[in-house]
Amino acid sequence: MKRGIFCITGSTDGIGRAAAFELAASGSTVILHGRSEDRLEKTRRAIVAQTGNTAIHTVKADFTDLGEVRRMADTLRETLPRIDALINNAGVYMPDCQLTTAGVETTFGVNHLAHFLLTLELEPFLVQSKARIVNVSSVDHHSAGFSYEHIVGRYNYTGYYAYAFSKLCNILFTLEHAERLRGTGVTVNTLDPGILGTKLLHAGWNLAGEDPSRGAPPILYLACSNDVETITGTYFEDNHPTLCSHHAHDPAIRQTLWQISEELVKLVK
Repeated sequence: MKRGIFCITGSTDGIGRAAAFELAASGSTVILHGRSEDRLEKTRRAIVAQTGNTAIHTVKADFTDLGEVRRMADTLRETLPRIDALINNAGVYMPDCQLTTAGVETTFGVNHLAHFLLTLELEPFLVQSKARIVNVSSVDHHSAGFSYEHIVGRYNYTGYYAYAFSKLCNILFTLEHAERLRGTGVTVNTLDPGILGTKLLHAGWNLAGEDPSRGAPPILYLACSNDVETITGTYFEDNHPTLCSHHAHDPAIRQTLWQISEELVKLVK
């Protein structure tokens, strides 16, 4: 596995935590993200104790608050020499409709909008680093259509559909961003990590799932493997490029989401 500097959102549990352990074991510098200082510190200590790697750092940000996301981006730019891969992994499943401080449905706000803002705030830094951007989506994205009403929760809300819609947005963002960054040396890809026994799975589905550690290798394949160093704008399952929703191949939908997202993040400083 290539050594480097890796930032993983949502890395105090689940597949983000598993990926952090693997990267640390390879000797890489890892930036852990979470919304709890206590859990971040416990995760950092556990990684150091198991791997002997002390180059493990933490950054706290609540992704329901875009102001905290901006401050996270500032911290990363100010403290790191580069970022070799940004792994946008943090996610929630909300059984009931709630709104963030930006006035959007929380699943959309955390799973898409916070990552949209973080990535664009870091974009010049990522271009300078010729980084890889990995957006963790889900096969459930196939279940969603695209509508502004889903962004603000004005529909017959279900936790599953809100989640599926947010995962479609991850893919729409990936394909559009890849097009905008062509020629810069930055790659942007997305994947379904599998059915894994994470807190998110247990919140939304009556399934056991595989051990969350099984989700780390597919993420790290996109973040580290030489096999995909020139591939961009692609959705993967089981380390193979796979067809994603037809909505993602519609430039008008991708650009509409981008425009709406830009307008929303400008409202919060």
